[in-house]
Amino acid sequence: MTLVYAGLSLGAVYALVAIGYNIVYVASRSFNFAQAQLMMIGAFVAYAGHVTFGLPAPAVILLTMAVVMLIAAILERVAVRPVADHQTQLITTLGFGTVLTGLAQLIWGTQPLEVPFIGSKEAITLAGGRVYTFELGLIAMAVLLVVGIHLYTRRRLNGLAVVAMSQDAEAAVLRGVNVRTLAFAAFAVTGLLAGLMGFFIGPKTFAVATLGSALALKGFVALAIGGFGSFYGGLAGGFTVGLVEEHAARYLGSEFSNLSVFAILLLVLMIRPTGLFGKVQERAV
Repeated sequence: MTLVYAGLSLGAVYALVAIGYNIVYVASRSFNFAQAQLMMIGAFVAYAGHVTFGLPAPAVILLTMAVVMLIAAILERVAVRPVADHQTQLITTLGFGTVLTGLAQLIWGTQPLEVPFIGSKEAITLAGGRVYTFELGLIAMAVLLVVGIHLYTRRRLNGLAVVAMSQDAEAAVLRGVNVRTLAFAAFAVTGLLAGLMGFFIGPKTFAVATLGSALALKGFVALAIGGFGSFYGGLAGGFTVGLVEEHAARYLGSEFSNLSVFAILLLVLMIRPTGLFGKVQERAV
């Protein structure tokens, strides 16, 4: 069970990245390749708030959410809105993420920085396995976030408008939906969530400048396994990647962990090209 807990908590980190990808994808059909770097910045800001400024935990959470939300808003204005083509937005968001990585290296250096955790640092025994409380927190956060997003997109007017945009943006405009505003709000929300996530993933991943690129790749794999546009799929894909990675490293060796993850990805895509929870949309032309 200890290995299962480790895999689920690591998978929760990947799932949180995939959820950020999906929020933007559902709202605007574009893909924000800088999402993982936003979480990386959140981890660094959490470190600065805890260690550099000595702020209490609630103030650190608010600080990380505000800073990363502001950066995400700038990202939408600079790297997304001026570019009409979704394929080109992949390049511009990737470039923005690269800039964030460079800035993080200049400000905080290249060495991993330990982000303090507000809870207990001791492992607890649960169902025959050892697990840290922050790992349980990551798993719970990923699950609750997906459930919350699902309920929001089904029961709130703005959530229904976002779903309508994902189905047919032109029809949504004709029905009075402000597509541009909601797309901007989606980026701002992903920034706010990335800041919150950065606060909680920091104790597990540490704050390091290479974190963004590592999370971006595994988060994309989790998204591809689960299916684009499906939040439950992103959650399942993240857990799958984390469990496969931990078990492969334990029983086959660390050099096989990445290989095993991509083998699972290829297997899933060969059996179901849209991912586990993805849906094929048919449209008359």
